Amino acid sequence: MTTLEKISDFLQKGRIAKVKELVAQALQENIAPQVIIDKGLLHGMTSVTEKFKTEDVFIPNILVSSRAINAGLQVLKPYLSADNNAPGVVVIGTVKGDVHDIGKNIVRVMMETKGLKVFDLGVDISAERFYNAAVECNADIVCCSALLTATMEEIRHVIDYFKEKDYRDKVKIMIGGAPVTQRYCEHIGADIYTDNAIDAAQVAYNVCVGSR
Repeated sequence: MTTLEKISDFLQKGRIAKVKELVAQALQENIAPQVIIDKGLLHGMTSVTEKFKTEDVFIPNILVSSRAINAGLQVLKPYLSADNNAPGVVVIGTVKGDVHDIGKNIVRVMMETKGLKVFDLGVDISAERFYNAAVECNADIVCCSALLTATMEEIRHVIDYFKEKDYRDKVKIMIGGAPVTQRYCEHIGADIYTDNAIDAAQVAYNVCVGSR
C-alpha cells in the first residue's frame, strides 16, 4: 500500500495521529501537497461520504474522519499557497437559532482543501453578522447552513438583509443542510444549493475562479 493509500485508509478509520504522521511522511517523499490532498485526504473523505449515503457508516464516522482530514491539512498548511493567492473568499456559518455544526465544519474543511480562504463564523449567526463578515472579508460566497426546518427560514432573512443593504449582487449565497432543497433554494432566491460537502467545495471553487 502506498503512502497516499495509507492516508486514505487511516482517514476513513478516523486515525488522526496516523494521518498526521503519514502526511508528514508523504512530504518527506517529495509528494506535492496538492497531490496529498487530492489522492490521500480527499480520496479518503469521499469514500466515507459515499459509505454514509449507503448507510454503511454513520455521523460519528463522518465526524472523526473530518477531524482527521483537518489534522492532515494543518500539517500541509505551511506548504500551501498563501492566503493572498487563494482563488476565493468564503464566509460560512449556521443560521440564527441553530447550533448544529458538524455539516458546516465538514464543508469548511472541504473548501479549504480547494485552497479557498474560509472564515467560519460558527453557529447561531444572525443576518447582520453574515453581512458584516461578508463586507469585512470581501467575500465571494456566503454559505448559510440550517439543520432544522424551524431555522431554515432564517436563510431567507439573510438574503433579505443583503438586499436591504444593497449588497445582494456583491456575493453568491450558497445554502445547505438536512431540510434544505434545490426547490427551496430557488424559492427564496439563493444562488447555490448542494447536498454534500464535496460538491459544495467544488462548486464554490468553480464560482470563485470563474468570477476572477
